[in-house]
Amino acid sequence: MLGSTVLEVAIGLVVCYASIALVTSSLYEAIASLFKLRARSLLSGVKALLNDKAFTGLAKDIYNHALVNPRHTGNTPSGEEPAVKPSYIAPKDFALALIDVLQRVPGGIDLLKAKIDTLEDPQLRQLFQGMYARADGKIENLETALADWFDAGMQRVSGAYKRMTQLWTFLIGLTVAGLFNVDTFRLFRVLWDHPAFIARIAVSGGFDAAQAVANLNALPVGWDPAPPSIPLAFGGWLVTAISVLFGAPFWFDLLARLVNLRGTGQKPSG
Repeated sequence: MLGSTVLEVAIGLVVCYASIALVTSSLYEAIASLFKLRARSLLSGVKALLNDKAFTGLAKDIYNHALVNPRHTGNTPSGEEPAVKPSYIAPKDFALALIDVLQRVPGGIDLLKAKIDTLEDPQLRQLFQGMYARADGKIENLETALADWFDAGMQRVSGAYKRMTQLWTFLIGLTVAGLFNVDTFRLFRVLWDHPAFIARIAVSGGFDAAQAVANLNALPVGWDPAPPSIPLAFGGWLVTAISVLFGAPFWFDLLARLVNLRGTGQKPSG
């Protein structure tokens, strides 16, 4: 019976964490879409990569190029960000756009070398001169080198964006936990005393945001008439918010394993 109770409590906590993680990720995606966080992060990364923080040089020209920003008119003035920003740039498209921007007028690779030599930024000039020298006179080799350089730079941008996402996800999770009093410690105590509570909620391997909200409503979470001790409750909210960082897929996978394990035994009654 003890082992069965432990399993039921574990399932209840995992359902709670999976539901909170799904609700939190849905809220974050809505916020990210509304404020175009991915596109803004990408723009900042391209500015840094091309040493064009003021957006008056190569970065501006790249964003005005149809390969990189096909939904934009391509006439963004210097110093102003484009009204339409892509959320993703293919490395090959970036390389081709950069070569076009450097050449200004289409020409052979020798003409491109002359344009590279006139770049004002000494760091970029040295970088592109080295890439040109290693290209062995073949434009496709230069395109590959530029694409690889861009891809490596965007890996760093992606890492920074993921860290920002984790921070915001944690803060949103903590806010949701506080607003709805999703206190892990209180939930554990209630489920331990009433393990059959789990029979009231959906414990399938996955569910959508609507089912996640329904699961939270079915769980013993929320505010009671008698207010809890805020310092103790905050500790429970903090644990709940930390669980969000593992992501909904992690909790769904664990939930499926626990449900399968429960299937080998008998659920408690009463």
